[in-house]
Amino acid sequence: MTISTRLLLRPGYQVAQRFDGTARFQVGADRSLAFGPGDLVMPSPVNAHDHGYGIRTLDFGAVDDALELWIPFMRLRPRTDAYLEALVAFARLAQTGVGATMHCHNSLNINRLGDEAAAVIRAAGDVGIRLGLSCPLLDFDPWAYGGGPEKLKPFLSEEDWQDLSPSIPVYAPIKQQIAAVEAVAAANTNPMVDVQYGPIGPQWCSNAMLEAIAEASALNNRRIHMHFLESPRQRQWLDRRFPQGVVRYLDEIGFLSPRLAIAHGVQLQPAECELLAERGVQLVSNPSANLRLRSGIAPIALVAEKGPALAIGLDGSGFDDDQDLWREMRLIYLLHGGRELARRFTANQIFDAAIHIGAKVVNAPAAQDFVVIDYDALTADCLFDDIDEAEVLLTRMTSAYAKGLFVDGREIMQNGRLTTVDFEGARQQLREQARGDLPRLRRERQLAGILSAAVRRYYSRW
Repeated sequence: MTISTRLLLRPGYQVAQRFDGTARFQVGADRSLAFGPGDLVMPSPVNAHDHGYGIRTLDFGAVDDALELWIPFMRLRPRTDAYLEALVAFARLAQTGVGATMHCHNSLNINRLGDEAAAVIRAAGDVGIRLGLSCPLLDFDPWAYGGGPEKLKPFLSEEDWQDLSPSIPVYAPIKQQIAAVEAVAAANTNPMVDVQYGPIGPQWCSNAMLEAIAEASALNNRRIHMHFLESPRQRQWLDRRFPQGVVRYLDEIGFLSPRLAIAHGVQLQPAECELLAERGVQLVSNPSANLRLRSGIAPIALVAEKGPALAIGLDGSGFDDDQDLWREMRLIYLLHGGRELARRFTANQIFDAAIHIGAKVVNAPAAQDFVVIDYDALTADCLFDDIDEAEVLLTRMTSAYAKGLFVDGREIMQNGRLTTVDFEGARQQLREQARGDLPRLRRERQLAGILSAAVRRYYSRW
């Protein structure tokens, strides 16, 4: 077979343009580059929901479990340098061919947010990727829905309560939290970074907080990125808290708009999907995380039919724990294709989600960045060379075949290696920092287990 260079601009809609030998493609406003035989060039996908774990959750002992039982083990996240943590996380993604990501920052200390956000923004700039930065906002019901830490007290010994209670979060006033987000945005000078409001989820935000965010977003035209209806217990609690329904409540306060993206949406119902679609909201699906944390399978076939617009994110919990968005795309494609003769969720919908809607979530231009794929290696055993490239990618593509990445016309990966940062060196330095925190983590590990067990006993009575 003749080995061609392929340009796949609209995967799922059109097959690739083919060129014999070396070809030149435009990768920036004033730059074109040559690509060789066997390469496939296409718009890079966007990781539309993540948390920037340089040290991944399993590495610090947070073994997959039901979401509410897993959250206490986030106490074990090592205290490392915010810049180095983000640098490793973003570099790991870039090496897979992803040129943009939504970073939901995890700091709960409003006094550190400015410095940490500046470090995260600097890391994104050094790696060379686009970034949506969701700044955390919360003020309600930590540890347990429906009453917070006091609800867990009956399930803890007096000694355990005394050990744990000093770590109960104390939240800054709502105005101060929102002002801190605005300060991060004002300090940001990187045009490839979009600062967003990040209410952690309606179960962890008071009505006053949600209403203040809706007002600020409308006033400043700033986007909102929020976890939403992830677990069955969240559905139960929010149904009790909002008799009219949480989606209807959010609509009443002006929270729903094209400026909003919600992650997970596992527990969404048909009428809620329709209302979200009417308001222009985007849904980011995270199928691996939903499976790993036992939240269930989102109604994506329904979403594909009725809306809202769909994007795809890893949530720091890819299927093989490897931050491979290509595998995540394959998982969602296979999970939601249906059982009928005609596929319900099609290849073009997957690539629209990963490229165009993902770009909207991070407030970036769509299809302006390009990944170079070793298509010759990907199809080395194929007998026919006219198989639809989109189907090949959704069947077989992994990060191992990503060999180049161009973001905003800048080459940040070449021949499978980053050109901008020393990933392995940064990773080793981050591991050393994390291991330096082991004495504290060994003490915290026992407390995390005690807290998780109390959470289990609390929800088992629901």
